[in-house]
Amino acid sequence: MPPKAYRRKLDIRTGRVDMSHGAGGRAMAQLIADIFHVALDNPWLRQNNDQAAFDIAAGRMVMTTDAYVISPLFFPGGDIGSLAVHGTVNDIAMAGAQPLHLSASFILEEGFPLADLQRIADSMGAAARAAGVCVVAGDTKVVERGKADGVFISTTGIGIVPAGLALSADKCRPGDVVILSGSIGDHGVAVMSKRQNLTFDTEIVSDSAPLHGLVAAMVAAGGHALRAMRDPTRGGLAATLNELAQQSGVGFVLQESALAVKPAVAAACELLGLDPLYIANEGKLVAIVAPDAAGDLLRTMRGHPLGCDAAIIGQVVADEHRFVQMTTGFGGGRMVDWLSGEQLPRIC
Repeated sequence: MPPKAYRRKLDIRTGRVDMSHGAGGRAMAQLIADIFHVALDNPWLRQNNDQAAFDIAAGRMVMTTDAYVISPLFFPGGDIGSLAVHGTVNDIAMAGAQPLHLSASFILEEGFPLADLQRIADSMGAAARAAGVCVVAGDTKVVERGKADGVFISTTGIGIVPAGLALSADKCRPGDVVILSGSIGDHGVAVMSKRQNLTFDTEIVSDSAPLHGLVAAMVAAGGHALRAMRDPTRGGLAATLNELAQQSGVGFVLQESALAVKPAVAAACELLGLDPLYIANEGKLVAIVAPDAAGDLLRTMRGHPLGCDAAIIGQVVADEHRFVQMTTGFGGGRMVDWLSGEQLPRIC
């Protein structure tokens, strides 16, 4: 626990972040003790060091880093705190790895309500505990009013890859199968509907969720057949497949009829002039797998709560142009090109 000199409690209900909370003195120690240490409590944070020391199992490690600047900070199905955990865990999981620990850096704007900060920290702590990871180190900075947008969070995560598993974006081969774990567009449309104060008959909720449990089941069932995995966040499924096509030197052909889009999401996209293929997801994955194991992997995914709506949506083809194409529901074809500009800004 922090020294007793820090024990005067913050006024969480009405208090706000001020410049002293980032100045390195008593106020900063109080902020960290009363909000972050309580919300993210674990043995490493309790040591009050500037770093975390821990043992790891032998094997290949993966490491990722990310930043979260979403607007609004709170949205149906989550907030910036839970999103920061889920997004970092998922980046690790896409290597087939088991996430171990995270670090988090908070940039706070002067005047930000302490009640909202506590809500974000509590959400982050709950998400970490649910995912079985700890936020073992962190940092806090405060900037002047108007120099940020409430809260920005940067994270780093590490994990361990099972022996013999080496997924990579350059391993897709013609004939491989493309599997998507569920519906697309949920996160981006949930955020946009909140931002624009749009209401629908059915509430649209973000799909933000940690995917490492689903990935572990997939690796156990057929890790040898997995070529690459990605979580289609910014730029959506379209950007993800174009990246894979460029890195592997192949093309993709998708079947529009196999893509799941929830009716409320489809209606919102039509209203807003958006294409679900380009909208961010925070709880879905796309897997490129060898064709002879696709059926078994699909059944495994459908047996997991986060993959119950998984479907084969296309295949890898030889294509020197590295195009992503889609056969439409009417039997025609269309190009699924890179996103031009930014369809939905500040989405993650």
